[in-house]
Amino acid sequence: MNQVPVTKTGYQRLEAELKDLKSVQRPAVIEAIATARAHGDLSENAEYHAAREQQSFIEGRIQQLEAAIGKAQIIDPATLSGNTVKFGATVTIVDEDTDEEETWQIVGDFEADTDKKRLSISAPVARALIGKSVGDSVEVSTPKGKRGYEILKVVFQ
Repeated sequence: MNQVPVTKTGYQRLEAELKDLKSVQRPAVIEAIATARAHGDLSENAEYHAAREQQSFIEGRIQQLEAAIGKAQIIDPATLSGNTVKFGATVTIVDEDTDEEETWQIVGDFEADTDKKRLSISAPVARALIGKSVGDSVEVSTPKGKRGYEILKVVFQ
């Protein structure tokens, strides 16, 4: 079985979501299905069909989370150090064309969230940054064409 890297914080988030799905959302949707069944004819019961669809989503997500947790290799970025980019690093980069600075943490696939500046290790930018050091430049192929970035800072927290 292949292990998948995940930060300590990301692992805790996965466990919390799984616990919520199993102990809160699953029982609530089961109750909603029971209530909708009590209304009679299921073929035209929109509440029943919506609850069944929600149940299907919850059960699928539970399976995904259990698989992710089972394959997780927990890495605590706080135990790492240095100026070289590796899994768990928080990296500040600057776009060499626009001088726009961005800070990203490189995390596992299951915990990536671009809105929260967490970049999946399998993303093209992260793959280009891994193994590079402060001051290095990298070129990344993006949908908008090739982009150049310089690494300004690497922090492990």
